[in-house]
Amino acid sequence: MSVTRVEKDFDSLTLTLVADFDAPIERVWQLWADPRKLERWWGPPSWPATVEEHDLSPGGEVTYVMTGPEGERSRGWWRVSSVDPPRSLEFIDGFADHDGTPVADIPTTTVRMELTEHDGGTRMRVRSVFDSREQMEYVVRAGAPEAFAQAVGQMDALLTS
Repeated sequence: MSVTRVEKDFDSLTLTLVADFDAPIERVWQLWADPRKLERWWGPPSWPATVEEHDLSPGGEVTYVMTGPEGERSRGWWRVSSVDPPRSLEFIDGFADHDGTPVADIPTTTVRMELTEHDGGTRMRVRSVFDSREQMEYVVRAGAPEAFAQAVGQMDALLTS
């Protein structure tokens, strides 16, 4: 697995995942930029994603639905804040109801993904910023850091195919 560390910083309300890949930046970027590739890793192995909309331009949106092992469905969305292909992407990440409408009373998270050259390959850093300590504690208790690490772990196979 390429995930080298997951850092939880409750003082700065951030959760940072770092992963190193033996692939050039452009190939790792495509795992975000191509909706068919994104849906092959965005959810953990038991909760695959189906990307419905995919617009990685500032102000654009990405919408998706994840399906659990018992057929449960969870919808989410991103609102793209900034993008600098193939180096970085920043977006607001939120939950949606069964119709895909953003749920206003569930806090959102600001996510910044950066790709840099590292040891002949690519280092990916994904930093999530929370609005409150309670929100971050809830996400950590729910197992989101481990689930995201499992999701990112699926990127390796996509980069070798």
